[in-house]
Amino acid sequence: MSQETAERSAAAMWANDQASQGLGMEIAAIAPGRCTMRMPVEARMLNGLATCHGGYIFTLADSAFAFACNSHNQMTVAQHCAVTFHAPGRLGDVLTATAEEVTLQGRSGLYDVMVHNQDGTLIASFRGHSRAVKGQHFHQEQDA
Repeated sequence: MSQETAERSAAAMWANDQASQGLGMEIAAIAPGRCTMRMPVEARMLNGLATCHGGYIFTLADSAFAFACNSHNQMTVAQHCAVTFHAPGRLGDVLTATAEEVTLQGRSGLYDVMVHNQDGTLIASFRGHSRAVKGQHFHQEQDA
């Protein structure tokens, strides 16, 4: 797949992604099978320990995973995801999630996502299993 396909797929998804937009996420980079997203940690995201709630960190990683596995212009959903938290996110941090395709075989994919803060500290690691479903993000002629 091409860079253009990845960019067009991301643009189509982003137009409808109220969840990621509503949390202040931004796509920093997109490529076939890859995505980097950023999200600032705001006060409304803090838990009772005054650290970033793990659900927000998971959501950032899941969004990066979604854009990476949908970068081939094939509608794709999460089949299974797991996260491990390594360090807390803190108010004012800018978290960066980098998703990378490990393998794509038929309708099933495997993606690793690393979430770091602005200092390079590893905040979380995430592994997502994807499953392609019917549909494309935009009409694309098939190769002859």
